[in-house]
Amino acid sequence: MLPVVAGLLLALSWNALASGGKDGAPQAINPLYTAPPSSLDLAQIDSMQQLLADWPQLQRYRADNRRLVAPKPGEQRVVFYGDSITDAWGRAPGTTFFPGKPFVNRGISGQTTAQMVVRFRQDVIDLHPAAVVILAGTNDIAGNTGLASLPMIEDNFRSMAELARTHGIRVILASVLPTTDYPWHPGLQPAGRIRALNAWLKAYAKAQGAVYLDYYDALANARGGLDHQLAVDGVHPTPAGYAIMAPLALRAIDTALAESPRVR
Repeated sequence: MLPVVAGLLLALSWNALASGGKDGAPQAINPLYTAPPSSLDLAQIDSMQQLLADWPQLQRYRADNRRLVAPKPGEQRVVFYGDSITDAWGRAPGTTFFPGKPFVNRGISGQTTAQMVVRFRQDVIDLHPAAVVILAGTNDIAGNTGLASLPMIEDNFRSMAELARTHGIRVILASVLPTTDYPWHPGLQPAGRIRALNAWLKAYAKAQGAVYLDYYDALANARGGLDHQLAVDGVHPTPAGYAIMAPLALRAIDTALAESPRVR
């Protein structure tokens, strides 16, 4: 399988392939940008083959979804949907994920919005939530699954929002977190594209009657990045970072649940 793997390296995500840590945080390897195929070990090759077989990673939560009981009468379930920043929330050491709340974490490390569109039905709609919090887009800007222009990312957000509204699910669109660099793909200078995508998300949420959840302004430093105490690697929040994000998320959820869902 090595020739197949070598030919598809440019389309594969390092985060998704090397996110096997218990806390969902990226591992210290970057085969996409720094390692030729011949240097990959068998475990890394196996991970690549698994991703090729299940690109949107539907298998990740399939069993968990089957075990998840239906919401209780009057209970308003909320799905947090996203990439590693969501995936690590409550799973990384020192973090908690809204204890006592009927909230469900369906983040997958390394994912782009294109992958999230594919698994939206399984990991959001079929869980019958009252609302979904979508936090995504930074891996698109990082190029995790190949070239992604801002219009391409916007289209994926539109698709997820429209699917949610069709099923009476209130939509909360979270801003992309600030960063000035990606450790697994340095040199992209993403701060400007992140600000542009967030401006679009805010305007789109307003136009569509969704709730815009602004993490960016609460976390960004003067350079458009994250200070060390909020994200050691400049991308993934520390417990202190999540502590800032949590009340903002709760406020946005309260706002969304107080509104009547818009069904088309």
